[in-house]
Amino acid sequence: MVAGDEAYGRRQEGRVGTAAALRPIAEAIVNYQTASEAPDNLEARWKLMRALYFKGSYAGGLDPETRKAVFVQARRVADDALTILARRAERREVSDLVKLSPPLRAETLGRDPDAAPTFFWSAVCRGRWALAAGKLEAARAGVAERIRDDAATVIAIDPQFEDGGGYRVLGRLHDQAPEIPFITGWVSREEAIKNLRLAVATAPRDLGNRHFLAEALVHDGAPGEKAEAIQLEQWVVAQSPSPQHLVEDLTTLEQARENLGKWGSAPLETPRESPSPGPGR
Repeated sequence: MVAGDEAYGRRQEGRVGTAAALRPIAEAIVNYQTASEAPDNLEARWKLMRALYFKGSYAGGLDPETRKAVFVQARRVADDALTILARRAERREVSDLVKLSPPLRAETLGRDPDAAPTFFWSAVCRGRWALAAGKLEAARAGVAERIRDDAATVIAIDPQFEDGGGYRVLGRLHDQAPEIPFITGWVSREEAIKNLRLAVATAPRDLGNRHFLAEALVHDGAPGEKAEAIQLEQWVVAQSPSPQHLVEDLTTLEQARENLGKWGSAPLETPRESPSPGPGR
């Protein structure tokens, strides 16, 4: 675990632009996999999901199929982790835990320090798998519902977790998931914007919260909402990336600059690679 944490902390070393080097994150993954050989080490499993997410999302030199395979692996780890959570909650099967409403999950597991990170990284990794596999395929496989309920569980346990991470994931899901009758008819633009505004209110200095809210506002938005989105992205690109989340923040900054170019606006200033005044993603 200690070796995995140390390697994960070096994940930005050797990067080329926004592309992370493979060696540090691969080292973290190997160490977390070794720690996961302990049957009940839930911390090792959610940290392994976190590392796999970083590899699949930010590592350079991976083709689309390889990235998809990383998230397939992360889904398997998530299922394994939920099995441990179910056992801790004295539920016989994972399905007994999954079928509980998010508030009941939080009531059952809220005091378990591994519960919020397990549900959060499960939701994040399933979301990235959905993007790699295709949104329609993922929706028909019921992944959107799992992401929705896992994110709502994080909110019920700790709305502050990962800088409003539960709100961020839930809002992004409502913004990105396809609305398919009888499958994802619950998807709502109103819910997307509401939850992303809650994420910004929870952690206003988080670059991802404002960036995702901006993108949601532009989707089928009124002219006033586009103006707000431009202001949000201008704020993002004026920030400096956090050294603790350097690759992640640089990626968000790049995407925000691209959006401003598409939306016909210029950034207020060029970001610098120095410490951010607030927490990064």
